[in-house]
Amino acid sequence: MSTTVVKPSGASAVRSGHGPARHLKRYWQLWVMVLPATAFVLVFAYVPMYGIQLAFREFDFAAGLTGGKFVGLKYFQQFFESPMFATLMRNTVLISISTLVLGFIAPIILALLINQLMRSRIKRWVQTITYLPHFISVVVIVGMLQVFLSPSDGLLTRLLAFVGISGTNFLGDTGSFVPVYVLSDIWQHAGWNSIIYLAALAGVNTQLYEAARIDGANRWQLIRHVDIPALVPTMIILLILNMGNVLNTGFEKVFLMQNTLNLPISEVIATYTYKIGILSSQFSYSTAIGLFNTLINFTFLVLANRIAKRVSDTSLW
Repeated sequence: MSTTVVKPSGASAVRSGHGPARHLKRYWQLWVMVLPATAFVLVFAYVPMYGIQLAFREFDFAAGLTGGKFVGLKYFQQFFESPMFATLMRNTVLISISTLVLGFIAPIILALLINQLMRSRIKRWVQTITYLPHFISVVVIVGMLQVFLSPSDGLLTRLLAFVGISGTNFLGDTGSFVPVYVLSDIWQHAGWNSIIYLAALAGVNTQLYEAARIDGANRWQLIRHVDIPALVPTMIILLILNMGNVLNTGFEKVFLMQNTLNLPISEVIATYTYKIGILSSQFSYSTAIGLFNTLINFTFLVLANRIAKRVSDTSLW
């Protein structure tokens, strides 16, 4: 018995194909919906990249961005040989790594604890309380820190005095600047960042819990063998995304918390770039510093993604 296969030809082949035209014709509604977001990214993320060339040119006010003399890597070399380079890198890495590590772990622990609450009313109340600080302005947060940590009559200063921690100007001491910055950042964002972990926990099959309980698992064993493995893919993706901002400290918060007393530890790449570029009008030099910062972040992002893909087979691309 023989079978004859009829192959489509001409116009019928085009209609049944999978080319871009057919794809757009079928899904044009989705592309229309994504078009505003695409335009936003192009205008505010890609078009400004045109100014990156300023890092390789001598900025000339009369000639504009593209009219200055090409100087190659002059400004990068100037930054590497600057006496501020080691201090800026140390401060930026210290604040960024501390925030990344502790700020990454805190939402996971909070989500696991909230997930253990049985009464939905109490769970919603706890979620609301922990989410609210995320919506407070950075300016207000720093203002609260200055009031609560005032050396003379701050509320937290007085409370810490009861446990033997006294005589410290927390916002003026170089040893306490990083802990204050990191802990206040965790307090503000841990609740909000736990949402995605709670969503992942809500998707865990309940039969896994029932099977574990039948086998005699207690609450800690449920967390260890059911909850945490369910969170691992989400944890890896968020860790990769956070690695892309490893040297991006929060400029606004660091700048607002900065004073002459804590300047040796609070001067980071972001604040130095602002002072060099905006206050000192050294646009080419500040662009080179910013580009160096971006390249380091991009390198960490690629490496973290490659390691995650090799170790766990979970990655962004």
